[in-house]
Amino acid sequence: MVTVKSFFIAMTAGLLIASAGSVSTVKSDDLINNAKEYDKKEVVYSGEVIGDIMQRGEYAWINVYDGSNSIGIWITYDEAKKIKYTGSYRYKGDIVEVTGIFNRACPEHGGDFDIHAKSMIVKKEGSEVKREINLTILYIAIAIFLIAAGINLFIYKKRI
Repeated sequence: MVTVKSFFIAMTAGLLIASAGSVSTVKSDDLINNAKEYDKKEVVYSGEVIGDIMQRGEYAWINVYDGSNSIGIWITYDEAKKIKYTGSYRYKGDIVEVTGIFNRACPEHGGDFDIHAKSMIVKKEGSEVKREINLTILYIAIAIFLIAAGINLFIYKKRI
């Protein structure tokens, strides 16, 4: 018969073993403020892919924005192809979770601050951002343009 004490010892040992292989989830502020602590360690970083996917041979650079800052991610181009939308004025970028090695001064990339991705998961696909035109502002802008053009024409004719 298993005693309660031996059950809790076994549970604790199991949790310690399971947590030993886990990696820490971080925010960009943590990486920036505690760069020495995270340097050369495996981290999990999540956020929206913004800007362009910049292919460099078999690899690519992507920028991931977590709401505070963006971090450059060095990733295989095959992994980067999973991304459908990158954030811009017209699009909300895919939300990704990247697992990789954090470098506060990457020797491979000229001392840049980056994460070398081991894997990437697309957590949520991005989408096109629908923006409505405010007709009042449009009409005001057209009126101001016409008034300015009229004043310029009046001044031009007076000079002739």
